[in-house]
Amino acid sequence: MIKRFWNWLLGKTTIDERVEEVVEDVVEVVKETKRRAKRVKEEAADVVDAVKEVGKQAKDVADAAKGNKRKGRRPASKKKPVTKKKTSEK
Repeated sequence: MIKRFWNWLLGKTTIDERVEEVVEDVVEVVKETKRRAKRVKEEAADVVDAVKEVGKQAKDVADAAKGNKRKGRRPASKKKPVTKKKTSEK
């Protein structure tokens, strides 16, 4: 009912084209703002995850400074390259 009244009122005025243009601009701005807010939220979640990982790593460094052994998977051992033996001359 309010919408019908508003449309009737706009029909009686001479500035209704201007109002429609402003409304379209506002709708575009709202869409852009929502899109940006969504991206900021995603990036903030990524930052939170990164900070948590840094906290875990800092704890590991503190444990290493205390002399505690490393926990978790061990790094793969590096294999020494195979060297050819010199053959003696006969």
